[in-house]
Amino acid sequence: MTGVANALGPLFLLILLGTVLGVSQVPVGRVAVALLGAMGFFGALLWVLRGWLSLAPPAFTSAFQGALRFNTYVGVAGAAALHGAPGATVAAVAVALMVPVVNVLCVASFIATGTLGTGSLGKSLAALARNPLILGCLIGIGLNLSGIGLPGWSAATVELLGRAALPLGLVAVGVALRPEALLRLDRGVWATNLIKLGLMPALVLALAVTLGLDPVSRDVVLLFAALPTATSAYILARQLGGDAEMMAALITAQTLLAMATLPLWLKLAG
Repeated sequence: MTGVANALGPLFLLILLGTVLGVSQVPVGRVAVALLGAMGFFGALLWVLRGWLSLAPPAFTSAFQGALRFNTYVGVAGAAALHGAPGATVAAVAVALMVPVVNVLCVASFIATGTLGTGSLGKSLAALARNPLILGCLIGIGLNLSGIGLPGWSAATVELLGRAALPLGLVAVGVALRPEALLRLDRGVWATNLIKLGLMPALVLALAVTLGLDPVSRDVVLLFAALPTATSAYILARQLGGDAEMMAALITAQTLLAMATLPLWLKLAG
């Protein structure tokens, strides 16, 4: 029970954090409900369907990552292209909400399935605490809420780095693709791709409409829900005992398929 509480506690704390964050005019609470609600639902659904999928523990962790993780570079670039600065602001909120939660859930899946072996819980939690994505989100939130910001020349320096990081990150996504991995087309791969590119965006769009999100917030949450899985998931699969080859197949297939599915979802949204 303690392990479950430690894994899920940050999720609920972040939802509570969403109610007090005041980032521009972004409806943080409703964005959190749409994105984190869908993430939690499909994460739980995968555990329920684990027996039907008939996946070995390493393969299941890769399916879990493939269904929940998202490519941040594509999301931020797409939000800015769609709606400029307002879209980028909503994207920043989405990243701050989703990155810590998805990393906790994915590491928890490795722990729960036993791919780490005995005595690895402490090491995995320590690795999670040192995760640069989580640390970056928490530091950014702290600087924003405190009003301190980035001192002196550091703001301009970070802005220049950011301009280079986004296009280079997108190029790196393409470099990381492995077309030969597409030959793996088992039930786990198809089920994961269906959830990530079909069911996840459908649920988030329904939640966005129900919650009455404004068009910019609606488009960005839908974009983040329909993104292909993150290329960094391959590294995590190799480090924590997942099925790295299956992860490569998922990353490649979802990135290529999203070229068709993402425009369709955004067109459907209006």
